[in-house]
Amino acid sequence: MANSLCEIALVDRPLALDSPFDAPDAGAIVDFFGNVRPLENGAPISGLEYEAHREMAEHQLRMVAQEAAKRFDLLAIKLHHRIGYVPSGETSLFLRVSAAHRGAAFAAGQWIVDELKKRVPIWKTPIFGPNSVAGVVDAGPRSATAATTATA
Repeated sequence: MANSLCEIALVDRPLALDSPFDAPDAGAIVDFFGNVRPLENGAPISGLEYEAHREMAEHQLRMVAQEAAKRFDLLAIKLHHRIGYVPSGETSLFLRVSAAHRGAAFAAGQWIVDELKKRVPIWKTPIFGPNSVAGVVDAGPRSATAATTATA
């Protein structure tokens, strides 16, 4: 896969979810939207604050995308992750993959998200609502973050 067909980005604004995708030979295009849920460990949150080691995160995003392209014979990948504050209900991760066949596209999408969570230095901190009781939040293998209750 040529680099021109692999687009990765860390952005600090809402993700462009309707951008064009040039994959004329694709038999399958799969999109994945990772949205911020309104609850974290059962407590309401207003959103998540994402932090990243930008240089390393971009490098690892590119490595994951390139490995997926080879492993699943992908035609193109778009992998964008938002950093900064992302309100509940908004998209923090957008992934689009294209392949000749749907099986490869679906499998690649799942593999990419799983690998991203394991390898990319992006951390999330939940921002709890004023009526939440916050404690230690396990954000997965990337971090265990002590969250504080937001004040109104």
